[in-house]
Amino acid sequence: MNNNLLEVFEVKVAIAGAGAMGSRFGMMLAQGGNDVTLIDGWLAHIKAIQENGLQANYNGKNVSVHLPVKLQSEVDSTEKFDLVIIFTKSMQLAQMLSDIQGVLGQKTKVLCLLNGLGHVETLEKYVPRENIFLGNTMWTAGLEGPGKVKLFGFGSVELQNVGERKEEDAKQIADFLSQSGLNASYSDNILYSIYRKACVNGTMNCLTTLLDCNMGQFGATSTAHQIVVKIVNEFAAVAKVEKINLDVSELVKHVESCYDPSVADHYPSMYQDLIQNKRKTEIDYINGAISRKGQKYGVPTPYCDLLTAMIHAKEELLEAK
Repeated sequence: MNNNLLEVFEVKVAIAGAGAMGSRFGMMLAQGGNDVTLIDGWLAHIKAIQENGLQANYNGKNVSVHLPVKLQSEVDSTEKFDLVIIFTKSMQLAQMLSDIQGVLGQKTKVLCLLNGLGHVETLEKYVPRENIFLGNTMWTAGLEGPGKVKLFGFGSVELQNVGERKEEDAKQIADFLSQSGLNASYSDNILYSIYRKACVNGTMNCLTTLLDCNMGQFGATSTAHQIVVKIVNEFAAVAKVEKINLDVSELVKHVESCYDPSVADHYPSMYQDLIQNKRKTEIDYINGAISRKGQKYGVPTPYCDLLTAMIHAKEELLEAK
């Protein structure tokens, strides 16, 4: 195992959760010359990658990359990784960490890039605090079927150490990701950034899913602005109790940048999961998390309460698994 990621020519990386975003990071890191293994729980996806490679529409160009891919319940515990990047769905995090315990060495760094809130508590049950790094990404990706993804646009990554005095390790990881074009940077306030992204997920994800539309179509409706303002205000009110100050006006503009023509045609991950693939969503870790925190802090969150309940109702109607 390597203490300093940048001291080695090739870093041994595992992507735990090889859906759309995990596949994007795996492909870009592999193209950067790194040893990358995909780990996932979707058997059809794994078989498709094993047989045909990871197929991607990469900014309009068809690309195929052959990567090692393993079922999470069958990972080889004798294999250890320098860096594990977590891209499961939030509700799958604990099971993934339990399944891959054998590949986590004493020095393995674990970078969690999940959507939503409240993941550190789960991570600490399986990973030493000094090895945990938390971040978020603004890259986009779509899952078009087993072994097939659509990758487009440009993005970035922000990350920060959870353990004390691990800032240099966090900066090393950011530099390493940037070497493969992932545009990563160190943040000294990652919780602000995570809340900021959660505002996007807490609007675009659930609203496009419930209204069966893409982001641009939602933005073109007469009520879009009013709805976004209400939801962002609820996120900001909860964050304020946790001493995280969100600028509501700036965040509303940030959310509404999703209507830009360059990304307006995108269907967010929750839409992909529920509408396209009949899979359960992460709503309990986005709007649902705000609802729970609101109840705890005595902060009213009627929009998040309703959106959470409606997404669960939609899951039942579509018999999501």
